[in-house]
Amino acid sequence: MEISRSVETRHVADPWPGYFAGRGHPEARRIGAGVEGVVYGLGAGRVAKVWTGRPPTELTRRVYADIAAHGLPFATPEILDVQEHQGTVVTYERELPGLPMRGDSAHEEYERELPVRHKNTLLAVLRGLASVPGTDAMRRLTVQGDDRPLWQGHDRFQDALAALVARAAARHGAALAARVPGFDAGVERTLNALRSLPDAPVTAIHGDLVPPNIHVDATGRPVAVLDFGFYTTAGDPAFEAAVTAAVCDMYGPHAQEHTAELTRLFAQELGYSPAALTTYQAAYALTTYDLFGLDDSDGHFRWCAGQLRRNPVFGPA
Repeated sequence: MEISRSVETRHVADPWPGYFAGRGHPEARRIGAGVEGVVYGLGAGRVAKVWTGRPPTELTRRVYADIAAHGLPFATPEILDVQEHQGTVVTYERELPGLPMRGDSAHEEYERELPVRHKNTLLAVLRGLASVPGTDAMRRLTVQGDDRPLWQGHDRFQDALAALVARAAARHGAALAARVPGFDAGVERTLNALRSLPDAPVTAIHGDLVPPNIHVDATGRPVAVLDFGFYTTAGDPAFEAAVTAAVCDMYGPHAQEHTAELTRLFAQELGYSPAALTTYQAAYALTTYDLFGLDDSDGHFRWCAGQLRRNPVFGPA
């Protein structure tokens, strides 16, 4: 579970291990926290997720099943049961194998030279997810922070994403405009660039492939991808690659170098247009900037503002 976007965590008594112990899971322990909830290991190959964000729906289960049915070379989540306790949704899921590829860049400083094994892991995951066809259930998902299914009213991912950018910029754009020169013109350039992108295959999109969400074995081979839901949809696999290049190292001292390096690598190895990748990176910043805070006290807000100030599609030619 990815935890980098949290600004502050208060240490209070956690009632959930006792709750799970009372339901036949005496080994229950907290093992991770992310955007949408907290995960507890239950033993016997099972975990429970306590949802603090948007709870899963039957549609979520269908998306998980659609992805798992494709026979990927790594495991993906499977919801076994859904319960509710005092208004909080709890899902019981199979425990996924492996260990995180590495810690989050907010808590672990990445070296200047990205290890080859990590780059190969990212490429393997991107290739795998790009082989899963986008389904109707994926198209019906709503991404974090929005109020409607991403594809609603659209036949192309690029047009659906442009509409999302327009809605997100209208939400709290003034806060971002105060830190990003030429904001309104940059939004318009990004919208035009998105709408001008050619049609592309529509595949499964995870949308948050930060290193802690990729589990590997002792050799570095990816064995599981977890924590779908933050930006999960169906779309252009180049969007997945663009976002992954940007979020792999968000906060380290070499973050900008790593983003540029991975963007070049994914363009070369996966055959994606560099212009499409930078357009999608601008769109990602414009659609997630306000999800955790609206000023410089929030790390993700600062990161999005910095991304836009440097992005060649968003900025003036």
